Amino acid sequence: MTSLDLYDTAAHRSAARVISTYSTSFGLASRLLGAQVRRHVVDIYALVRIADEIVDGPAQQAGLDVAARREALDALERDVEHALEGGFSTNLVVHAFATTARRTGFGATLTRPFFGSMRRDLEPVTDLRQSEFEAYVYGSAEVVGLMCLHAFTAGERAPHQLRARLAPGARHLGAAFQKINFLRDLGEDYAERGRSYFPGIDPARLTETDKARLLDDIETDLRIAAEAIPHLPRSSRRAVAAAHALFTELARVVRATPAHRLVKTRVRVPDTRKVVILAGSALGTKVRA
Repeated sequence: MTSLDLYDTAAHRSAARVISTYSTSFGLASRLLGAQVRRHVVDIYALVRIADEIVDGPAQQAGLDVAARREALDALERDVEHALEGGFSTNLVVHAFATTARRTGFGATLTRPFFGSMRRDLEPVTDLRQSEFEAYVYGSAEVVGLMCLHAFTAGERAPHQLRARLAPGARHLGAAFQKINFLRDLGEDYAERGRSYFPGIDPARLTETDKARLLDDIETDLRIAAEAIPHLPRSSRRAVAAAHALFTELARVVRATPAHRLVKTRVRVPDTRKVVILAGSALGTKVRA
C-alpha cells in the first residue's frame, strides 16, 4: 500500500464517520449496496452533508453570518474543484469525494449546480418562479442522484450508455426526495428560515388541495424512478429500491396528515416501519402499505 492509498483510506473513513454520525437511515440502506459502490456513495453524501451544515445549523450557531457562510461555501467549492483536477485535498472529506468523482467519471458539471443551489439557501427563498424552482431542485438533488448513478455504473459494461438510459430515473428520484423533504419541512423552513420553495404555495395557508397537488407531482417522480430501478446493476438495485420504498412511505404519511398539521409538525416514518421496509428490500419483497 502506498502512502496515497493510506491517505485515501483515511479520507474514506472520515467520510463514513460523518455519515454514520448524522443519518441512521442512510447507514441502514447503504448496507444493501455492494462494498465498492457503498464506498463511493458514502464519499458523495459526506460532502453533501458538510455543504449543508455550512448553510444551516452549526455554522450559523457558531456565529458565522451570511457573508461568512458564503465565503466558507465558496472556499469548499474551490477546494473541491482543485481536488477534482489534482486528486488531492487536505480536507479529508473533500479528498474522499474527489477520489470517488475521478474514479467514477463525474466532475464540475455536476458539482457547480450543486453549490449554486446551496448558495441560494443562504438568503430567504420565497416567491420562486417555476423555472427557478426546477433549477434549484436540479442543483440541490437531481445532480446528487446523477453522481450516485456514476457510482452505481462504474465498472459496468458500456457505462456511458447505461447512465444515459438510467439518468432520467436518477433525476426523478432525487427530485422526489427533495420535494417530499420540502413538504414535510414546510412549516419549519418558513417560520425559522424564511423559505418557501414551492411556487404559488403560501405555507401559512396550505390547503388540502395544495397538498394533494404537490403529492401528485412527487408520486409522478417516484413512479418514473421506479421504472428505472430494475435496470440498475445488482450492486445498487436493492439499496435504491429501499430508499424509494422509504420515501414512498413518507409520501403516504404526509398524504394522511391534515394540511393544517403539516405546517406545524415534521412528520416522519417510525423507526419500526423503516426496519420492516428495509428488510423487505433486502429480501426482494414488497411491503404492504
